[in-house]
Amino acid sequence: MRPIRHLTPRYIWNRIIEKLYRRTHPDVAWLTPDANEILDGILCKEDRGVEFGSGRSTVWFAKRIAFLDSVEHQAGWFDKVKEMLAAASLDNVKYHLHLRDSDHDPSVSGYVHVADDFEKESLDFALVDGIYREYCARAVLEKLKPGGMLIIDNVNLYLPCESVAPNSVPLDGKPVTPVWQEVYDVIHPWRTIWTSNGVSDTAIFFKPCV
Repeated sequence: MRPIRHLTPRYIWNRIIEKLYRRTHPDVAWLTPDANEILDGILCKEDRGVEFGSGRSTVWFAKRIAFLDSVEHQAGWFDKVKEMLAAASLDNVKYHLHLRDSDHDPSVSGYVHVADDFEKESLDFALVDGIYREYCARAVLEKLKPGGMLIIDNVNLYLPCESVAPNSVPLDGKPVTPVWQEVYDVIHPWRTIWTSNGVSDTAIFFKPCV
């Protein structure tokens, strides 16, 4: 049976607010409201980024920046997002479909290795919001420009934090896998904006400029 310990009055209220936000903001990225607001103010028309995990964020980002690479692992969803991009007349997205690997070895996945397409320090941001998250995060660290952003959605599930969202890693805990530990060792000192809606968290880590 699925645990229901998180079904507290506070969580139920946060969940209602989250659903209301999604319904009244149908075009925004599927991140926390605070993260969407912050990114909307930071992103520039000249920016180039990559997202691992496509969806509403694909159109949302493409409308705000110069060029986006987007990576998806579900064929049906890939087709749907392509239709969304066409309907919005957006042609600044290179859209990659890499199905989940049957050998379950993320380190050699074509999905993760889309990061190999980018030059070192060439990206203004990377959103990690799909499969193989820790491997994708690790792969893009050196691809980010100084001052570039690593955006991790549902980050509370993977890295130590003070979040009240369900199943969060406690502040005195450890990253949930050795690869997440590798990522955490690098980004922990970075300037961070950590946002939460009480249901899930989105964190923005800024690569140091020096």
